[in-house]
Amino acid sequence: MLYRPLIVLFVLLLSAHAAAESAPSFRKSKRILADLYQVNPISFYCGCDYRAEGKKLVPVWPSCGFEPRKNANRAARIEWEHVVPAWAFGHQLQCWQDGGRKACKKDKRFRRMEADLHNLVPAIGEVNGDRSNFSFAQLEGEPRVYGRCDMEVDFKARKVEPPGNRQGDIARTYYYMRDQYGLKISAKQAKLFSVWNARDPVDSWEVQRNKLITGLQGNSNPYVTASVANIAAEEKRVVLDNEAGDEAGASLLKRLLTTLETF
Repeated sequence: MLYRPLIVLFVLLLSAHAAAESAPSFRKSKRILADLYQVNPISFYCGCDYRAEGKKLVPVWPSCGFEPRKNANRAARIEWEHVVPAWAFGHQLQCWQDGGRKACKKDKRFRRMEADLHNLVPAIGEVNGDRSNFSFAQLEGEPRVYGRCDMEVDFKARKVEPPGNRQGDIARTYYYMRDQYGLKISAKQAKLFSVWNARDPVDSWEVQRNKLITGLQGNSNPYVTASVANIAAEEKRVVLDNEAGDEAGASLLKRLLTTLETF
């Protein structure tokens, strides 16, 4: 199919641009990702399909059995979630101590971290809001409050446990942010992420996403690329037939190139 060659072509066309500069802002990163994810429009935590309605991305709740916990309005849209929350990497910077996130908007290092495509995923708005800046953890006995979506939240303890098929993705993202930006991770979390990384190996979409982001930013997540040899053992796949793959790939390439021309 044409899709895989298009990824290679896309990376080659963007390599010079990406090497010079990362996505310059969180706002522009969201625009890029909205196009990038057109070949795999599935929410990160709940696995819901979603579709574009004008400029809005709308999750299809029945596709994953999602039910709103409390805020149906926010649950009716897709938002771009920082896997490592802005608070987690921001509060370690002096600008955050001086005036919080608003003050950090003028800090080049913070803006680069905030806009990093490797750390951004599509999430149902209510789930993104409930996750807030809570730490990831293993929770015992927490009820499912989003229908069949296996995202567990302990609001009192400020902890969340994601679905098993997202735990490895999260671990590899934290490792990346640690190595790329010096993010501090506690020994307890590092131990948890080691388990998650082994238990939930890299899948094919994670590899494809990493290739596309590498073309855009000029850097890959080494914890994804190092695991490519283990793809044969994957349990989840992104499947595109020839016709759909050609059309989606061509559309993706055109949209991303157009988006970059506006920077």
